[in-house]
Amino acid sequence: MFSDNLEQIESLMTNFAIAILFLLIGLAIQDVLKKGNVPRFGRFFVWLVLFLGMAGFIAKGVIQFVVEANIH
Repeated sequence: MFSDNLEQIESLMTNFAIAILFLLIGLAIQDVLKKGNVPRFGRFFVWLVLFLGMAGFIAKGVIQFVVEANIH
């Protein structure tokens, strides 16, 4: 059973690891922004870029899931 689902488990763990990486990047950025006294305007764009990167990653996963579901 494990060998049958190995590809799905690998994909799930990769996505989980990338989600943790996004969280750690967000925490690091928050710390740098606080210590650097960055104005609100700059903080907004930093978080916007981070959010768009994460949204792109999620969109890629959804699109990949839909395409693979239609093939099989």
